[in-house]
Amino acid sequence: MREEKNKEMMIRLFRVSKHYGKKSALIDLTVDVAADDFVFVTGPSGAGKSTMIKLLYMGEAISSGSILVDGVNLARVSRKQVPLLRRKFGIIFQDFKLIPTRTVFDNVALVLEVAGVRSREIQTRVMEVLDQVGIADRSGEYPQILSGGEQQRVAVARAIIANPKIIVADEPTGSLDPDSAARIFSLLQTAHAKGAAVIIATHDRELIASHDGRVIRLEDGRIAKSSSEPDMLQ
Repeated sequence: MREEKNKEMMIRLFRVSKHYGKKSALIDLTVDVAADDFVFVTGPSGAGKSTMIKLLYMGEAISSGSILVDGVNLARVSRKQVPLLRRKFGIIFQDFKLIPTRTVFDNVALVLEVAGVRSREIQTRVMEVLDQVGIADRSGEYPQILSGGEQQRVAVARAIIANPKIIVADEPTGSLDPDSAARIFSLLQTAHAKGAAVIIATHDRELIASHDGRVIRLEDGRIAKSSSEPDMLQ
């Protein structure tokens, strides 16, 4: 295990549980994520990976426990303040969540528009990031005519364009062929190198093996194992 003392903690979960009626999705999770961490959250379907990701950006509310994000206790964040909190995040949703009435360009540009970036700079930055994910030639298209893999690339572009402090990704390479998956994962590594804490929920063992980041394995909503050595979790 890595020594965490004196490291700046970007995310802290303390005894976090999430219940849906009588069903428990997460039970008594305590996890620290440092500002320079690259973390994989893995485990079988239904283990609680997606739920854990959603709790971080207040996509879901915790049932008990506490979560701190960049020093902010989420229990003290009002609904009106949630959009401001989410500016700290780049979020890659499993179902993309692209706006169907906006073009590829506009879906990505919206992040910068909300942040007050000038239109000339938006034009340059959006086209640069679309080129990085290999979809600049589809910038004027609408999401519904794109393939699942192409929509995933747009979702990744949207997540990384504002250089967020935290990137959370729910199966970010699940809709991609191996070459596209490698390209996207390389962009996530680049974002990490620039200073973002990265948390990826995935069951893709090849993806986990390609990086030496921390691995947290969930089973039935609990932490089964946590290690900086992926091979220990096989």
